[in-house]
Amino acid sequence: MPPRATVPRALPPSFSQQEFRTALGTFATGVTIVTARSDRGDLIGLTANSFNSVSLDPPLVLWSLARAAGSMPVLSAGSHYAINILAADQKALAERFATKGAERWSGVTFTQGQSGAPILTGAMASFECFNRSQYEEGDHVIFVGEVERCHHRPDASPLLFHGGRFYTEHPL
Repeated sequence: MPPRATVPRALPPSFSQQEFRTALGTFATGVTIVTARSDRGDLIGLTANSFNSVSLDPPLVLWSLARAAGSMPVLSAGSHYAINILAADQKALAERFATKGAERWSGVTFTQGQSGAPILTGAMASFECFNRSQYEEGDHVIFVGEVERCHHRPDASPLLFHGGRFYTEHPL
């Protein structure tokens, strides 16, 4: 009988969770707020910087959410959501939507996207997405959205996040 092939596996981490988090923080990202509506019409929104493009044809984007997030049941079951890329003047909004227990929607202006997901007024760009697929990985779920509509403000400066702090662009 031939020897059984072993399946390659990753080695255990040689670092702590805090070291990993700090190293990840060295990667500068844009800042988004993912928005949706529940089946009952409740507004859902959260700050996320785990956003990335996937494909131009079809137009796909991805983002991820902790499995333990309170908004997970609505976002995983819903058919649509919007990803709003924040402009530099929306730092307070990013902080509010990242804070647990905050009155996130109080005074926030938005329009309703075609699928019902809120599109934040003043966002640098927005993507209205069909909730195409989800992948459970570690303590997060990766959402892949098929973009049905998008728009952007070419004159806006982005809100950036790096090393635990907010920044805006400075052309080189």
